[in-house]
Amino acid sequence: MPDGEEAAVKDEATGTSADLVPSGVPETVSEAVPEALPETAPETRPGADRETEGALSAGRGRLAREAWANALPPLVDQHGHGTLHGELGLGSFEAHLAAAVGSGTAAPPGTTFFDSWTGLAVRRWCPPLLGLEAHCAPVRYLARRRELGAYRASRLLLRGAGIGTFLLESAPPGELTSAAEFATAADGPVHEVVRLEPLAREAADTSGSVDSFIRDTAEALYAAAGRATAFAVGVTFCDETPPDPREVRRAADRWLGGCVRERARLAEPALLQHLVWCAVATGLPVQLHCGDPQALAGFLRATAGGGTDLVLLPARPHHRRAAQLAAAFPHVYADAGPRPGETLAEAPFGKLLFSTGARALPELYVTGARLFARAMARLAAEWVADGVCTRPEARRIAALVAAGTARRVYRLDEAGSGSGAAEVSG
Repeated sequence: MPDGEEAAVKDEATGTSADLVPSGVPETVSEAVPEALPETAPETRPGADRETEGALSAGRGRLAREAWANALPPLVDQHGHGTLHGELGLGSFEAHLAAAVGSGTAAPPGTTFFDSWTGLAVRRWCPPLLGLEAHCAPVRYLARRRELGAYRASRLLLRGAGIGTFLLESAPPGELTSAAEFATAADGPVHEVVRLEPLAREAADTSGSVDSFIRDTAEALYAAAGRATAFAVGVTFCDETPPDPREVRRAADRWLGGCVRERARLAEPALLQHLVWCAVATGLPVQLHCGDPQALAGFLRATAGGGTDLVLLPARPHHRRAAQLAAAFPHVYADAGPRPGETLAEAPFGKLLFSTGARALPELYVTGARLFARAMARLAAEWVADGVCTRPEARRIAALVAAGTARRVYRLDEAGSGSGAAEVSG
């Protein structure tokens, strides 16, 4: 589909131009919602004036929040994955939707995973980007998706999400799009985040001994530092000092045996900690995917002053604790999480960053961005209404979390991301 045709589909569906990010926000609610004013006098029955005024106030509030959301700069998504290549039927789409909502079981009898918060968000914001009305039936939405084709649908969804820059976690070639493919579909810059566990597995596949594995892993890691914007690793605990080399060798020996025979995942604590400390030594930011980040407090304390920024990506419901740790250590940052109002109460605003965590479905980029923008809009409107801050201050704070802090931490405005990394653009 030509770009002009894509824009026409989007305009027809949403009633707006393809530019999802206006340059400013109205200074007053009345400027934002002149269409909310009544064209006729309210009913004269008792209480009608109050009911009408209440309805108008609610309408003004909703449209004002939308204005706030649209006034955000293009978002920087600090954590996401590639999208699927092929077409999806209802069953396969639901399987990926189930993974997104954290379910490992089938939907309850008589329901689907569209009957979830994420499913409702998909139905609210994704159909208009494909030329359908919001909240259309899932079957109709997926039929439209197949009609457009997976590639065209992904283009429309990713380009309509309101995300300007993506940090994409690398993955072995397979069913998910590469950074270059993703950048073409999204028509925006994509920066690579190298995941350490797959990097170690690639070294294990070609190493004939423990010594060669440790050497090859170190060489691969430092080679990756030349192209990457950041590293990422899943870790539940890390000591305040690097692990003893003898323990690293024993852990590598155990894992290599299982890795060759069973394709075992990397779960050796000493080996994971070795990879973490090696990544910290490169100076690139390191994303720490953790359950409860409190277990990393000693490691965070030990790495202070080393020149490497660490970004906590905790599991729910630990985002508030991650924000508290970000406040405690100058080199630590945290994901803002699904409820930024809670995390912004725990850390300086410049220590929190937005992410979708999207994987496989381009719809998840749309819903992640829209839910975040509206949460920030509600918070900003409340703060201004309560006199907590001025309107310009609220805009600046929202812009920090949405994009500004990520651009600074990941050095996105420096040539080559400041680390020798190459930006992939569509």
